[in-house]
Amino acid sequence: MTELLPFVADLPLVDHHCHGVVTHDLDRMGFERMLTEADTVSPLGTSLFDSLIGLAVRARCAPVLDLPRHAPADDYLARRAELGAAEVNRRFLRSTGITRFLLDGGFLPEPLTTTGEFAALAGSPAEDIVRLEQVAEDVVRAGTGAEGFAAEFAGELAKRTANAVGVKSIAAYRVGLELSGERPSPGEVTAAAGRWLARVEAGEPVRLADEVLHRFLIWSGIDAGLPVQFHVGYGDSDVDLHRCDPLLLTGLLRATRASGVPILLLHNYPFHRNAAYLAQVFEHVFVDTGLITHNAGFRAPAVLAEVLELVPFGKLLFSTDAFGLAELYHLGAALFRQGLSDFLHGALAAAALSEVDAIRLAALAGHENAARVYGLEGRG
Repeated sequence: MTELLPFVADLPLVDHHCHGVVTHDLDRMGFERMLTEADTVSPLGTSLFDSLIGLAVRARCAPVLDLPRHAPADDYLARRAELGAAEVNRRFLRSTGITRFLLDGGFLPEPLTTTGEFAALAGSPAEDIVRLEQVAEDVVRAGTGAEGFAAEFAGELAKRTANAVGVKSIAAYRVGLELSGERPSPGEVTAAAGRWLARVEAGEPVRLADEVLHRFLIWSGIDAGLPVQFHVGYGDSDVDLHRCDPLLLTGLLRATRASGVPILLLHNYPFHRNAAYLAQVFEHVFVDTGLITHNAGFRAPAVLAEVLELVPFGKLLFSTDAFGLAELYHLGAALFRQGLSDFLHGALAAAALSEVDAIRLAALAGHENAARVYGLEGRG
C-alpha cells in the first residue's frame, strides 16, 4: 500500500448502498456477530478479531477512539463501551468523508437507526432505497387476495418510493439470479400470488420466494423509472452462492436495457470480475465492491483492482454495505480510498494516464456516478 494520493484522501464519497447502525452498547459477542456474515459467532473458541476484518478494526478504527493502532481487542471494546454507542457512531460516521448515504432499511433483525436518525448522527443527508420484497410481504400481511395483489402492491410501492431514490431486489437470496427476461403476464402474476397465499394460509412464513413474482417486482421498479439494485454474490448462510453469479442475469439485462433504467449490481464478490464484464457490455449496468471491502481488510485494494481491470470508471460506484457497526462505514471508506489510490498511483507510475485524468476518474467513482445514476443533484 502506498500513501494516499491527496485528491483521493479528500475525495467526497456517496455511499450508494448501506444500512443503519445499532444505537445500543454491544458486548463482545454482539460486536463480533456484526463483523461476520455468519448467523452466529463460532462457538468453537475462535474470535472474529482473528480475521482480516478484525485486524482492520484494530489497525484502522482504534485511532478514531483515541487508541493506538493494533490496540488489543479487549482494550478496543472497553474504550468503545466507555464512549457509548452514540459517540462511537458519530465519530466513525463523520470520519469517512461520505457526503450522502443511500440506506436500505429492509433488513431489520434488530433495531437500527431510521433514515432521519442516521442522517443526524452522520451530519450528512441520507436517502431511502426501498426493498421490493418487503413491500410485497407487507401487502400480504395486510390481507390481499390473489386477484388484487398486483394492484395493491403497485399502490403501496408508489407510496413508499415517493421520496426514495431507488429500489432493491433480494431475489438472489430467495430464488437465485437465473431470472427469465420476460415480463410476467397479469395472469401469471395472479396465479403465482395465489400459490404464495395458499402456502401462507397453510402456515408457512410470509416470505416471498417465487421466480414469477420476483420478476414482477423487478419490472414494477423498472416501470417506476427507479434504479434497481440487486444483491449479487456472497451474503449470509441463507444464500446459495452458486445461484448468485451475476452472469445468470444476462437474459434479464438484455430484456431491460431498452428501458434506460440503471441496474446496480451490489457486492459481487467472488463474481466481481463477471460483474465488471456485465457493466462493460450493458450500458445500463453499474457495479460496486461493497461488503467485501471491509471484510477483506488490507486485501481489499486487490479486489478493487480486479474490478478495474474491465469496468469503465463511469460504471463503478462506491458503497460500504455497512450494517449495524459504524466501524464498517469507516473501514469501507478508508479501504476504498486505499484501493483507488493504489490503483491510480500505479497507473500514474506507468504513465498510463495523466494526473488530470486520475483526478477526474476518482471523482466519477467516488461520487459523480452515484449522483448521475440516482438523480441526486438538486435533492439538497
